[in-house]
Amino acid sequence: MNKQDFLTHFLLQQPQHNSVSPVFSSVATKALKQAAVCLLLVQRDAGLSLIFTLRALHLRHHPGQVSFPGGKFELSDASLAFTALRETEEEIGIKKEQIKLQGSLPALITTSGYHVTPFIGFVDSKHQLIINNEEVKNSFEVPFSFVLNPNNFYKQHLIANKNRHFTYCCGYKNHLIWGATAQMLINLQQHLNVLPRHYL
Repeated sequence: MNKQDFLTHFLLQQPQHNSVSPVFSSVATKALKQAAVCLLLVQRDAGLSLIFTLRALHLRHHPGQVSFPGGKFELSDASLAFTALRETEEEIGIKKEQIKLQGSLPALITTSGYHVTPFIGFVDSKHQLIINNEEVKNSFEVPFSFVLNPNNFYKQHLIANKNRHFTYCCGYKNHLIWGATAQMLINLQQHLNVLPRHYL
């Protein structure tokens, strides 16, 4: 799938903004903090790639986990989209001028009490990463075709807040993508109609 194919599929579909992952539904009634992340697509010679980050090991929430750049909404932020762009620049140095947002996916509620809205955008392939080691350990790219393939995902049960849940998992090289990050990819697959509805 190239950039034009993605835009054709993504923009023509109606997002299901009322959906919440069952993995995280047990915290839905708590006071939630707003947050936003960026799913950044880059056009490479071999096709589209998606940018991921590894959270710093000293962070309070989800240390060392694979994630998307983003973070907590601040009162000074004009919108959640602004939050996603601001946090992306703070974490990995990609300036908002180099990102063109195309829309968003349904928000997710995480076990750490965040209501996270994922925004999807394209980033200039000539961007340069500047890793903020206070927040991010590293960054890497995964071929978009790989994360769009449902066969690369499996379900795994876990215990969170003393409750048993399931999460989607996806292994790429030496990285394990799971939790909210994997659920966002599943939602994206469904949105693009590459994932049968009975899969969820």
